[in-house]
Amino acid sequence: MHKSIFISTLFFISIYSISAQESQQSNKEKINTLNEVAIVKEKKAVEQKADRTIFDFSGQAYLNSGSLLEGIKKLPGLIATDIAGMLYQGKQLDVYLDGRPLNISSNELNSFLDGMPANSVERIEVITQPGAEFPATSGGAILNIITNKKAKNYLSATYTNSTSFSNNESIRWRANNGLMLSAKNKLFGWQLNIGQNYAERGLWNEVIKTENNTKTILNKSDADRINRNYYAKSGLTFDFGADRLLLNYDLIYNKNNSYTNAFGELPSATTFQTSDKGDTKNTRQDAVATFQKRFENKAKKLDFSFNYNRMNTDFMLNSVTFNTLVLDNSSLQELYNFKADYSQPLKILDEGKMSFGTLYEELFFKTKNEGITNLDYRRRTASTYLEFQAKLKKIDFILGGRAEDYDISGKTDTGDLIPFKQFRFFPNTSVQYNFSKQVYFNLNYSKKISLPSTSVLNPNNTTYQNPNAETIGNPQLQPTIYNNFEAKISAIDYAFLSYNLSVGDNQVVQRILYENDRMINTNINVSQLRSHSINFGMPIPYMLFTKGLAETMKMNVNPDEMNFLYVFAGRQLHEIPNIKTKAFWYINLMSQVVLPQKVKWMTTYNFIPAGGNYYYFGIDKPLNASLNMNFSKKFLNNQLSVSINLDDILNTNKGQLNSRLTPLTVTNKNDTRRYGFSINYKIPTKNKLAKEDPNMLNKDKKEDNGTLIGN
Repeated sequence: MHKSIFISTLFFISIYSISAQESQQSNKEKINTLNEVAIVKEKKAVEQKADRTIFDFSGQAYLNSGSLLEGIKKLPGLIATDIAGMLYQGKQLDVYLDGRPLNISSNELNSFLDGMPANSVERIEVITQPGAEFPATSGGAILNIITNKKAKNYLSATYTNSTSFSNNESIRWRANNGLMLSAKNKLFGWQLNIGQNYAERGLWNEVIKTENNTKTILNKSDADRINRNYYAKSGLTFDFGADRLLLNYDLIYNKNNSYTNAFGELPSATTFQTSDKGDTKNTRQDAVATFQKRFENKAKKLDFSFNYNRMNTDFMLNSVTFNTLVLDNSSLQELYNFKADYSQPLKILDEGKMSFGTLYEELFFKTKNEGITNLDYRRRTASTYLEFQAKLKKIDFILGGRAEDYDISGKTDTGDLIPFKQFRFFPNTSVQYNFSKQVYFNLNYSKKISLPSTSVLNPNNTTYQNPNAETIGNPQLQPTIYNNFEAKISAIDYAFLSYNLSVGDNQVVQRILYENDRMINTNINVSQLRSHSINFGMPIPYMLFTKGLAETMKMNVNPDEMNFLYVFAGRQLHEIPNIKTKAFWYINLMSQVVLPQKVKWMTTYNFIPAGGNYYYFGIDKPLNASLNMNFSKKFLNNQLSVSINLDDILNTNKGQLNSRLTPLTVTNKNDTRRYGFSINYKIPTKNKLAKEDPNMLNKDKKEDNGTLIGN
C-alpha cells in the first residue's frame, strides 16, 4: 500500500504540472488587455525557484487573516519563536521589507511583524541562496516582505478588514482596516496604501530555577498589551520612453502599551510583587528614489537607487505600585544607501548573462538612557560584485563574487567598542540540472557575513524588567562569517527534498543567563556553530484514496479546486562547542478541501516535538503546536472575498524551554486561540483615463508595467 501511494504521488506531480499550466482559471492577475484578448499571469500559492521560495499572501485567506507574524508562523519550514528567534530550513533569517533590510531582530522584530496586518502584504520571498547581487551581509538567508503592488491603467481600489477576538481568561479584540488605491495614466502611475491595526494581547511568562531538587519561582508574570499600528505607503512612477523613475515613501507608526503584574522569590527568602505600565512609541520612515535605464535589448538593464531610512523609538516603564519611573530609554537610527546594478546577456556556452554593481551604505545608531547617550555606533559598508550565469543544454551555472569593505566603530558611556575594519571577498556558486521544466536538482555554495542588528546591540532594556528579570543588548557583538552549503531536488513547486549545512564562525545567538540571582536575556558570540537541516515537502491528493490512480490520471485537475494534503517535515541539528545537543523535528500539515458552493476549507497543524535543542535552549514540551482552520468563499465575480478563521483551536501553542548551562526553565504562553473573520473587497471604480490609452499591451514594459517597487 505504501509503495502504491508513493507511485501515485509521483504521478500526481506530473498531472499537477500539466494542470497548473493549462487549466487553472481562478486566482489570476490580469496583466494586459487588448480588445477581447487577455494575457494573464498565474499566481501560485507556493513557488519554488533555485534560490528562493515564494509564498503568495494576498490570495491565501488562511495566511492573511491576522497579523503578519501570525501568518509567517504558518509557513512550512519557517520557525518563529518568541524566545529563540527566527529560522528557515536551518538558516537564520535577515528580514527585509520591500527589498530593503529592516536592521532589527529579536523582540523588536516580533513586535514590528505583530503590528503589521498580514492582508497588507502581497507576497513573501524566502531567499535561501542569496546571490552576489545581494549584500554579503544577508547572512544565511533573507525573508523579503513585499507589500507593494502594481498600478494598472485604471483606478483600482481594494478595502480589507480583519476582526477577531481571543478568550483566554478575558475577551481581547483585534481589528485592522486597510485601503489600497492605485492608478496609471499617460503621465505617471501612483499608489497609496493606508491602514491601521489594533490588537489586545495577553502574555503569560514563568521562569523557574531548579537547584538541589528545589524549585524557585524566579519570575511569574501576566501581561495585557495593546498594540496600535498606523501605516501609509505611497509610490509614484514616471515613464520616460522605455526608462522609468520610481519614488517611494513609507511611514509606519506604532504606539504600544503594556500592563504587567509580576511576582517572584528573592535570594533573601522574601518575595517581590509589582505592577508596571510600559509605553512604546516607534516611528519608521523610508524614502527611496530609483531610476531604471532600459535598452533595446530587454535583457539589458541599468538601475540606480538611493534610500534614506529613519527609525525613532521611545520606551518608558513605570511602576504603578511605587509610582516611580523604572526605565526611560530611546534610540535613533539613520541609514543612507546608494546602489547601482547593471546586467546584460552574454554568450557563455549556450547562453548566459553578466551582472555587476556597487553599493555604498552608512548607518548611524544612537541610544539614550534617561537622556544620557550610552551608545554611539557607526557602520560604513562599501562593496562591488560581479556574477556570471550560463546554460549548457540542461545545466545552469552561476558563479559570482562580492568584495566588501567594512568600517565599524563606536563608543558606549564606559568605553570604545571593539572596532571591525576589514576587507573581505565572498564567493558564491550554483549548479542546477534540469530534468524537465519544473523538476531540477541544485547544488549551492555561498560565503556570507551577518552584521549584528542594532536591536541586539542596544544596551538598553526596551521590553520589560523587574527585580529578577531583565533584557539587555550587547554592544560588543562581532559579525558572523557563514559558509552555506545546500543540495536540493524540487518538482512542481510543492515537492522537494533538501539538505543544508550552515557553518557560522563567531555566530550571534540568543542566551538566557543566570547572574547574581537574576535572569538576563541577551545575545552572545559563539566561536563556531554548525547547523544541519534536512527538509521534505510533498503534496498528496485525496482523490488517490477515493478514485484510485487510474481515475486520477484521467482528470483535468485544477489545483485551486483540488482536495489535497501537503506534508512538510524537517530535522535540524545545532552543533555548539562544549555542549552535547540533540536534533529536533518540525512538522507542518496543510489540508485543502473544497466544500459545496466552492467554500474552501483550509486546515493547518504545526508542531515541534519535545526532546531536541534549539541553539542554547532544550525543548521540554512540544513547541508551537497549533491547529488552525479557515473557511473562505468569493462573491460578486471574485470582487469580494470573505473568510472565517479559527486559530490555535486546541489552545496548545506555548513553549517550555530549558536554558542550557543554567538552572533556568522558561515557559511562555500567548493568547493564540483566536476566532474571527476577514473581508477583501475590490471596489468597483470607473476612470475615463482608462479609455484614452486602449493599447495597454506595451511590449517594451511586459510584466513590470506600472510596478511601483524600486528594487
